[in-house]
Amino acid sequence: MLGIGRMLVIVGVLLVIVGLGFMFADKIPYVGRLPGDIFIKREKFSFYFPLTTSIIISIILTILFSIFRK
Repeated sequence: MLGIGRMLVIVGVLLVIVGLGFMFADKIPYVGRLPGDIFIKREKFSFYFPLTTSIIISIILTILFSIFRK
C-alpha cells in the first residue's frame, strides 16, 4: 500500500504542475509559436499542430523523469 500511496502523490503533484502550465502557457513567450509548428488557415478551415513544441516538451519531461527516477 505504501507504493500505491507514493505513486498517487507523485501523480497528483504532476497534475498540479501540468494544470499550472496550462494556466500560464499563454504568458510564456514562443510556446506554441516556434519554428516547425504547423499552422494552416483557409477560408473555413484551420489546422494547428505544435510539432516543435511537442518535441521540446517531450525532451524536458524525459530529463525530469530521468532525474526523479534516481
